[in-house]
Amino acid sequence: MTVQGSESSSRRARRSSTMGVMPLNDMPWWRWRSNVRSALHMLSDQVFQRDVWLAGVEGYGDVTDAVYRLVEDTWLDNWSAEKYVGTIFRDSQEAALVDTAVLRVLRIMHQVGPDAEVGAYLNHHGWPEAVRAARDAHVRLAMGDGEDPDVPPRTLEVLRIVTRSA
Repeated sequence: MTVQGSESSSRRARRSSTMGVMPLNDMPWWRWRSNVRSALHMLSDQVFQRDVWLAGVEGYGDVTDAVYRLVEDTWLDNWSAEKYVGTIFRDSQEAALVDTAVLRVLRIMHQVGPDAEVGAYLNHHGWPEAVRAARDAHVRLAMGDGEDPDVPPRTLEVLRIVTRSA
């Protein structure tokens, strides 16, 4: 016998808010995914970097904050994203794209230093390549979550609200 859920199903009522059309918490470690996505989103958008980071707009952190969100819980600076397929990442392609982005961004961070001015990152000869890698990963993850990859990045306060909401 097949039981179909209704609009008032208790299972449906426990679902949290969504990112686009996908439930925010459809991945077991969705909060970590949200942090990784937020970081990749900011690292992949040169207009955002110029208009927000370089301009010193409050509420978004800086390059170092984005890198920290990318690797803090996941330890992606120590091992492959492949380890998290099925928990943070949907498949090996997402994981491979994230690994590439992490390696490119961390290489620059190690060269310029974690406390460097935003301009030091953005003017680094390898930055365009890091932005492209972050963009590839960001687009793949956003599409996997049913979200438009081209909307502007959210503030860190919105990220905190979203990750507390479930």
